[in-house]
Amino acid sequence: MDFLTMILWVFGALVTVVLLRLLYVWNTRVRPLKPSNDLEWQADCEHLTTATVDGNDITFHMVRDFTWRTTKDRDEHWVKDVHVKLDELVDVWFVVDHFHSIRGLAHTYLTFEFKDGTCLSFSFEARREKGERYHPWDGLWRAYELYLLVGFERDVTGLRTHGRGNKDYMFRAITPPGKDKMLFMGLIKKLNQLAAEPEWYHSLLTACNTSIVKIVNQVTPGRIPFLWRNFLPGYTPKAAFKLKLIEDWGGFEATLEKARVDQRAQDWDGVEDYSAMLRRHLPPRKGRSEQAP
Repeated sequence: MDFLTMILWVFGALVTVVLLRLLYVWNTRVRPLKPSNDLEWQADCEHLTTATVDGNDITFHMVRDFTWRTTKDRDEHWVKDVHVKLDELVDVWFVVDHFHSIRGLAHTYLTFEFKDGTCLSFSFEARREKGERYHPWDGLWRAYELYLLVGFERDVTGLRTHGRGNKDYMFRAITPPGKDKMLFMGLIKKLNQLAAEPEWYHSLLTACNTSIVKIVNQVTPGRIPFLWRNFLPGYTPKAAFKLKLIEDWGGFEATLEKARVDQRAQDWDGVEDYSAMLRRHLPPRKGRSEQAP
């Protein structure tokens, strides 16, 4: 046996030992774990939101409405009931939050805008117990339950533009007639399912962006193909642009520039409606004048 062959044999043996060890840990320690909704949760994910649907009238129960100055300096409040009308849904916004210097690492979520100015954000996240911090490695091993946060835009986006100081982009989604409402109802269905039957969060398979992709493809099968960008949310704007999932505001680079909201959000005086302030800086929907309600 020559030296190179011996090295390859030893390397193969080590890999086999590691894989067998991981398989043992998975089957004996990870796989038997069961997700739960009955634990002591961090304050920002303390409550599960559910929704009641009565025809056109929808009521969300326990909607987060925090005011963030920093991640620790905040006012905590949950709204018991929030009412919206399905036929008053105006726009769907796709938000990309870059929280890391590595471009591919980002968080994505959806915001639904209604005629009366109500803007509700839906964000798939890892639900953390008290004293627990999120880490993507832990998220591969059933460390967190899957959490679908519903909060006002001034909370969910404000956390990122003000509490964390991240780089954030808002893109208006392109949805065929009726598909926006189907997407909204798909998220409501998922909300109520998670309240009844908790699921595990997974850093790749059931994280923020992959969970959105799954809901979109339930509404329109095959609308978002299997792409590596689905697993690196920071790269999703380019894929969404090419797939015509978001509006074209003058080419991709111009769209990126116009969609960036974190810098403009710093001018918020804390008095004006946060969502109205953001939209002042964004292009109006095609076919809608600047003065239109």
